[in-house]
Amino acid sequence: MTDKYPIVFIGAGPGDPELITVKGREALSRAEVVLYAGSLISPALLAWVPPGADLVDTAPLSLPDIVSRLATAYRAGKRVVRLHSGDTSLFSAMQEQLELLAQEGIPFQVIPGVTAAAAAAAALAQELTLPEVTQTVIFTRAAGRTPMPERENLASLAAYGATLVIYLSVQLLDQVAAELSKVYGPQAPVVVAYRVSWPDEQFVRGTLADIASTVRKAGITRQALILVGPALAAWGKPLQAHSRLYDQTFSHGWRDASD
Repeated sequence: MTDKYPIVFIGAGPGDPELITVKGREALSRAEVVLYAGSLISPALLAWVPPGADLVDTAPLSLPDIVSRLATAYRAGKRVVRLHSGDTSLFSAMQEQLELLAQEGIPFQVIPGVTAAAAAAAALAQELTLPEVTQTVIFTRAAGRTPMPERENLASLAAYGATLVIYLSVQLLDQVAAELSKVYGPQAPVVVAYRVSWPDEQFVRGTLADIASTVRKAGITRQALILVGPALAAWGKPLQAHSRLYDQTFSHGWRDASD
C-alpha cells in the first residue's frame, strides 16, 4: 500500500528566502510536488525544493484546478506542498482550499509564515504597539472589487486609535487617505511599504494629506502595505511612556521592584 502524506500548506514569508520558517524550509526540502503562487513567491525560495520535484505555478489556475492538482498528487502518494506568500492566516485564500480538501477526506497541515507587516515593522525598526499610545494593531484592507463588511469600514476601525496595517489596497490610496483623514487627521503619519524584504523593497513616508501623490510619483501600484497610526509618529521623539516590563520599580514573577 502506498503511504500518503498530509498536504502541507506553508506561509513562505514576505519574500526574503531566509524569512521562511525552519519548519517550512524543511517541509520544502522533502517535497515532491510544490504548488506555489508564482506572482508573489520569490523564485529564490524554490532553491529549497529537491531537484526533480514537480513545480506548479498557480497564478493562472482557478480554485478547482489547484485543488484537483493537490488531490491527484496526494492520492499518488507524493509529498505535496502548497506554498503561499506571507502568512497563511492573512488574505491567503487558504481556507477555501482546505474546505474542498476536507470534503474529499484529504488530510493537511499548516505551517505559518512571517507576514509582511512584521517584516515591514522590523525594517523600519518600528514597534507597532507603544505604551499609552496604542496597544492594538488591526490588519485589514480597503473595499474594492472584494467588498468589506460595512462594520469594518476604515473610518470605524480607525476610531479605535490603533495602528492600521492595510493590505491589498495601495491602488486605492486616495480613497484610503480620505477616509482615514476624517479620524486621524490629515497630518497623521503614513508609511507605504513596497515589496518588503525583496531586493527592490522601498518605503515611502508621508502624511495622509500627501501620501497618495508621493506614492504615485514613486510608481508604486501593487504589492505594498499601508501603515497608519499614532505609533508611527513616535520615532525620533521622546516616548510618552515606557513599558513596565523593564521598569525597576515594577515587580513581577521574575523580578522584585527596587528603589
